[in-house]
Amino acid sequence: MQIKTKYFGQVTYEAADVLHFRDGLFGFEREKEFLLLPFADSDGTLLCFQSVMTPELAFVAMNPFSLNPDYAPKLQEAELEALDVGKSQDLSFYVLCVVRDPVSESTVNLKCPVAVNEDTGAAMQAILEDGGYEMRHRLSEFRSGEAASC
Repeated sequence: MQIKTKYFGQVTYEAADVLHFRDGLFGFEREKEFLLLPFADSDGTLLCFQSVMTPELAFVAMNPFSLNPDYAPKLQEAELEALDVGKSQDLSFYVLCVVRDPVSESTVNLKCPVAVNEDTGAAMQAILEDGGYEMRHRLSEFRSGEAASC
């Protein structure tokens, strides 16, 4: 299949590549299917959640562990069940990034990560109740080498 994307032009993908969000993303509840596409030369740390339904809708995301290796998101039992896993460590996590100029003023939302079951393609955006994470962490808070890539 092919899709027109916001940042990558025309992209070919397989049905197995689609992530399924039962409840959509916060504020975009009608958007249920996304592709997770890496930006070139980012070593998998800078990615894009591209809507399958709406070509102009895409969210810049980052691997939170590249910013903070101690990041430890823990989902609630109902969220784990919805994603068909036993523990949070069985999931991949991504955080949405609001890109600003200068880049060091860009922010990531560590409180509301996107959790993905890589085996099934099930995904959800969660609100973490523990951990002291905020919705707006400036990239300048993190190591300068990694953070500058958003």
